Amino acid sequence: MANTTMPGRRPGNPRFSSGPCAKRPGWTFAGLEDASLGRSHRAKIGKAKLKEVIDRTRTLLGVPDDYRIGIVPASDTGAVEMAMWSLLGARPVTLLAWESFGEGWVTDAVKQLKIDPTVIKADYGHLPDLTTVDFSNDVIFTWNGTTSGVRVPNGDFIPANREGLTICDATSAAFAQELPFDKLDVVTFSWQKALGGEAAHGMLILSPRAVERLETYTPPWPLPKIFRMTKGGKLNEGIFKGETINTPSMLAVEDCLDALKWAESLPETLAQRSDRNLAVLTDWVKKTDWVDFLAVEPATRSNTSVCLKIVDPAVANASEDEQAAFAKALVAKLDAEGVAYDIGAYRDAPPGLRIWAGGTIEADDLAALTEWLDWAFASTAKPQAAAA
Repeated sequence: MANTTMPGRRPGNPRFSSGPCAKRPGWTFAGLEDASLGRSHRAKIGKAKLKEVIDRTRTLLGVPDDYRIGIVPASDTGAVEMAMWSLLGARPVTLLAWESFGEGWVTDAVKQLKIDPTVIKADYGHLPDLTTVDFSNDVIFTWNGTTSGVRVPNGDFIPANREGLTICDATSAAFAQELPFDKLDVVTFSWQKALGGEAAHGMLILSPRAVERLETYTPPWPLPKIFRMTKGGKLNEGIFKGETINTPSMLAVEDCLDALKWAESLPETLAQRSDRNLAVLTDWVKKTDWVDFLAVEPATRSNTSVCLKIVDPAVANASEDEQAAFAKALVAKLDAEGVAYDIGAYRDAPPGLRIWAGGTIEADDLAALTEWLDWAFASTAKPQAAAA
């Protein structure tokens, strides 16, 4: 009989959500006391803080000096759509999709912009064949599939002499995985992922090639005000110096600065912390017969949004509805015990678990969580038809 005795230790922080993600260890509201609340974001103090976010981001990520970095509306989604609406249409487009957010960019291109892109897809758990990508096209892809736990292992598949632009949604990869900026023309992410910051704002990084496109090409469709990055055919440089298009939350800006300063103070990088966290889960999966990674190839497994499938025959052989019900019940047990919040698989993904392992998570908390996962699995009723 499976051991249903509750573990003796609990995670110090049960917040394993994949977005918004856990705040940095030791975070308190006191870190926000210097926020310029009630002041204009266009006042000297407001612009200085916005520029500080940009400068600290450049240093931590190793963004080249000739790349522009801007703070834009509507989180990572706004940043990606800002790039798509502003840059696409100059040449053919290829989109790669292996999870729901990549699928969302396909929908934008086909149904909203009404271009006729090449779409290369893969099922959850797999990458598409990257050798088939034509980089004479503009290419749009997610670096890390947040809802599948599948990432590209490196940028080797992108040629240095590409003709098109590479537009990379890196929202659950930035700060946690190495981004080769020489291979990327547009990089987007949000504060709410690896930094554990607050939502609503996105980051948009542009290479000189992307800037050249903006200054020499006008798309055929209307551009909403919040998407406009040029004036009179020239880049609006103010956007990339802290002069945001719309009004930002200065409280969220202060919170982002708090996270960036914390990351700078660490003796290791956030990527190293994320790798160590993935190692904790990998060691547990290796010795646990009821669970496995959704990502099939080890080199493609995310070190942030770790997606797991339940492979125990009593569950895996059940219908998809029964699998989903079992996973939901397991997740509910952990939530009720206050040891893990929001770790169910994404709504469009196969039934299972999704555990955030980014750098704001402590490895000891993940180790404690694995004991509770085993307890929850053992004490949750299995689908009867499959069990029989």
